[in-house]
Amino acid sequence: MPGSSTGLTRLRIALTAFFALDGFIFAGWVVRIPDIKEQTHASASALGLALLGVSAGAVITMTLTGRLCRRYGSHPVTVGCAVLLSLSVALPPLTHSAPALGAVLLVFGAAYGGINVAFNSAAVDLVTALRRPIMPTFHAAFSLGGMIGAGLGGLLAGALSPTRHLFGLTVTGLLVTALAGRTLLRQEPAAPARTGPAPHQKPRAGSAQRGGHRGLVLVFGLIALCTAYGEGAMADWGALHLHQDLAASSGVAAAGYSCFALAMTIGRATGTTLLERLGRARTVIAGGTVAAAGMLLGSLAPSVGAALIGFAVTGLGLANLFPVAVERAGALTGPSGVAVASTLGYGGMLLGPPSIGFMADWFSLPTALTSVAALAAVAALIGVTTQRTMGR
Repeated sequence: MPGSSTGLTRLRIALTAFFALDGFIFAGWVVRIPDIKEQTHASASALGLALLGVSAGAVITMTLTGRLCRRYGSHPVTVGCAVLLSLSVALPPLTHSAPALGAVLLVFGAAYGGINVAFNSAAVDLVTALRRPIMPTFHAAFSLGGMIGAGLGGLLAGALSPTRHLFGLTVTGLLVTALAGRTLLRQEPAAPARTGPAPHQKPRAGSAQRGGHRGLVLVFGLIALCTAYGEGAMADWGALHLHQDLAASSGVAAAGYSCFALAMTIGRATGTTLLERLGRARTVIAGGTVAAAGMLLGSLAPSVGAALIGFAVTGLGLANLFPVAVERAGALTGPSGVAVASTLGYGGMLLGPPSIGFMADWFSLPTALTSVAALAAVAALIGVTTQRTMGR
């Protein structure tokens, strides 16, 4: 039975595998961005517009995915999006111009955005059934997958062409989907989506409850936006900053995202304990402050070593902001809350690539990356001003 202990355990394992796969494939792509940039002969601004395809595809698809999840269930949608994600990651090396790259990244982004809404919706249902704030552990799996994908990509950067590397990601993705997808398709959602407060939060009375929930969802979405902007910047521009501005080799540049992903993995693996001890508001305040300081170091440091430390500190600070935002939005208003928070969150990724690209052309890439610190500080400020309404 889906509600039994065994069923919930199997469901948790399957969902964890999809979170990890998502991070693995995405990181495998981003560490090859410098190679793809050279292949397409794109300027920083042209590359930024091409990378916009990932975020644009994600944001456009997210609302539709929320509707598909409500109609067909989050589990089948997760599996379908995983197949599309695995297939589309092999397309970028086949392009030889920035417009063509942007077109294939639109498909990749659609799959990426779709799977994020689908498996986050499924995870929110499982969190409700287990009655514990375990959402960070799923996102820890995403970060672990990203760390492995980035590390492996760095090792393979000098040995395999982008075409062979990303085709290997396609094969890996389809195999994992075939294995974990069988379990996921056999399991029904752990619990129906909730439209009220989380189990450990007192329900609110009065006619303003529904409007209050909508307002909180928007607040969580804004936190997610600030966080996703930073994650997207690290993924799309971190390796290029190390390689271009600090003269790091391709392998060391790839290690920059690996350090970021490792720090996020550690932060999210301990996120449940952190949330139980500090509560959501304090977690957001501390995380935003740490991320702002870390990104200032990562973007302005004159040496590769200091920049890598800054990237790691940034990852540690951002680690639990997005999981908190998505979990609370889903707990308050169900799959629609996940879709709203995710759409606003990946709106940050939509703004990030072109904004940083244009700022890099106007000023410099290090200066452009300080915008990540600014938005992390905004997230911390939101935590300060909404402590009473965010709840524990």
